[in-house]
Amino acid sequence: MERKVPFLEGEYYHLYNRGVEKRTIFSSSSDYKRFTMLLYLANSDSDVRLDNILKSHKYEEVFSYDRGNALVAIGAFCLMPNHFHLLVTPLKPQGLSKFMLKLQTGYSMYFNTRYERSGSLFQGPFKSEHVENDRYLKYLYSYIHLNPAKLKVPHWQSHSTTKKSTIEFVETYPYSSYREYLSKAPIITDPVPFPKYFNSTKEIRAHITDWMVEYEK
Repeated sequence: MERKVPFLEGEYYHLYNRGVEKRTIFSSSSDYKRFTMLLYLANSDSDVRLDNILKSHKYEEVFSYDRGNALVAIGAFCLMPNHFHLLVTPLKPQGLSKFMLKLQTGYSMYFNTRYERSGSLFQGPFKSEHVENDRYLKYLYSYIHLNPAKLKVPHWQSHSTTKKSTIEFVETYPYSSYREYLSKAPIITDPVPFPKYFNSTKEIRAHITDWMVEYEK
């Protein structure tokens, strides 16, 4: 989606992209881990090279690496086999565009090398939606975090599902920020620049469950 106006500090944006021709972009746990590391390290105003860091750091240690100042605050994220979703707010002028360029370029280079392919991996730079009201912003927390339910029950919104097992699946899905919210231990996310909608894990669980019921109506 071509941007006609700049991304503004203090505003919120839903960013997403999928593989070209809807191809799979995460084929293994290593791919997911690579992208999550880039979510952390590409979010920096310094030139941080992941391959250099991995020579002396294990996966878990990457997230404590001093990356410098963040370009954006990530409020939520979810990685799916052929696409991803992010909820972000810029922290610096041009910060969002710089972050997304570093993120997608870094991952594309890794993916093409690993799978011996060439050419574009994503459908263009990225898509974006400006979050213009509070209701939509709060809704995005459920929308993004409920994406993995599709892997448990395809098209679950259109028919009755086993809600308990689906919720459990969403809560334990390793490639979204939902577990960071439930554990109150942000690593990739930075909830501070976002409205504080949830004061406890009970409240966020209720929010997700309520939206699941709403989807199923």
